[in-house]
Amino acid sequence: MGTEKVEIFDTTLRDGEQVPGCKLNTSQKLKIAARLDELGVDVIEAGFPISSPGDFKSVSEISKLVKNATVCGLTRAVRKDIEVAAEALKFAKKPRIHTGIGTSPMHIKYKFNATEDQIIERAFDAVRYAKTFVEDVEFYAEDAGRTRNEYLAKVCTAAVKAGATVLNIPDTTGYCLPEEYGQKIKYLKENVKGIENVRISCHCHNDLGMATANAIAGVMNGARQIECTINGVGERAGNTSLEEVVMILRQHPGLNLHTDINPKFLFDTSNMVAQEMGIFVQPNKAIVGTNAFAHSSGIHQDGIIKNRETYEIINPLDVGVTESAIVLTARSGRAALAYRAKKMGYELTKLELDSVYTEFLNFADNRKEVGDLDIHTIMEITKKNHRIFA
Repeated sequence: MGTEKVEIFDTTLRDGEQVPGCKLNTSQKLKIAARLDELGVDVIEAGFPISSPGDFKSVSEISKLVKNATVCGLTRAVRKDIEVAAEALKFAKKPRIHTGIGTSPMHIKYKFNATEDQIIERAFDAVRYAKTFVEDVEFYAEDAGRTRNEYLAKVCTAAVKAGATVLNIPDTTGYCLPEEYGQKIKYLKENVKGIENVRISCHCHNDLGMATANAIAGVMNGARQIECTINGVGERAGNTSLEEVVMILRQHPGLNLHTDINPKFLFDTSNMVAQEMGIFVQPNKAIVGTNAFAHSSGIHQDGIIKNRETYEIINPLDVGVTESAIVLTARSGRAALAYRAKKMGYELTKLELDSVYTEFLNFADNRKEVGDLDIHTIMEITKKNHRIFA
């Protein structure tokens, strides 16, 4: 039985760029867009065209550049927004307008001062109007995570009737539990008329640290698009991390789901986005953090040296990392020290290793990490103090 494809909708250049201090100019956006296209993403959300002349220009230039992916522009459920987005996308080989409106009680009351029926009408009208410009229209129900499922199904039914090709179900505030979000997707699959003709999309935020878990719960319950960003950048605590969902689906073939992302570009793409945005990746970040394939515990190092799979479920080469790192610290054991010494040209007998290890521990107690130059120093100290080397 073949696997089903989950489309990857990358919003690094729209939702990701909304992070304070992350503003990208057009040339930077073009550089990242070209890499995303090479990476294999299905949709690039290039910006919010009506928000500024710079954003309009970026969406327009990205539309000219991108060869393979769909190029998407965000709008509110406002006719002028939709017209401007359509103009910005006119050069795209595969254009998509992403329009929508808030559907939770908080949004309806405080943002729009409207009724539930009025929101449904505005959703329908926005999708129908966008459809006069492009065939591919994605509808988002902002704050769907805190929207009653019964009402959300009514809004989505109206969007499908108006011609939406994709239904985006955002957990805008990162509030949902994975089981709750998964059940929301399942409910829509079972209760939205015409749902079989559209793709359901997961757009999850990380306020409670559950964006990736929620997105995976969504696709396990029938969604077939995940909206995500490189390094998980985005509003507040960020968005679903592209590299995480891609590797989760790859590492769990039992889900019978796949993406078209080339994982060998993940690490390099992560570094590019971090450098261009000036927001660097936390060392313990899954998949692309500098410590994701680094080992300092003696027990772990011994296992990795004997067989990488004892402590690594992903081959670092698969995501573009050259090799696992054996980091020498005061917690490292003899196996790791012998391994590093051998790579540097020192073949140690058991007696020599015992002596070197004694000096190593004395040395390492005062340092966060012991580097190659330090190893040479330790060898010289051992020669002097133990007189065991020829």
